[in-house]
Amino acid sequence: MSTSGKPLHIDIPVTLKDVKTVFSIGALAFEGDLPASIFHMQLIKNDIAGWSATSEIIAVFHTNAGHVTLHDTAYNADRNIATGNPYKDLISDLQKRGVKVELCGATAK
Repeated sequence: MSTSGKPLHIDIPVTLKDVKTVFSIGALAFEGDLPASIFHMQLIKNDIAGWSATSEIIAVFHTNAGHVTLHDTAYNADRNIATGNPYKDLISDLQKRGVKVELCGATAK
């Protein structure tokens, strides 16, 4: 992502009173070391807080991203490693902020 010397100008700023959205996350794309989907949910929750809006955000992890929802023991077994789930704190923070996190049933099987 390039940066410009000019500050961002938004012609028509939008402030929402209620935000309802579902993220379908089937694979992890990264912005640096951070999964982009998680990063964008953090940004959206920040905007919602700034607007004093209500929200319902649901993140459904499936297919190649399902492992993000696993506890350390299950993550280690699934990924064949011993480091634990590196995403657990990010997911926990989103949950504390009201994001509902789900694992697809078919992926869980």
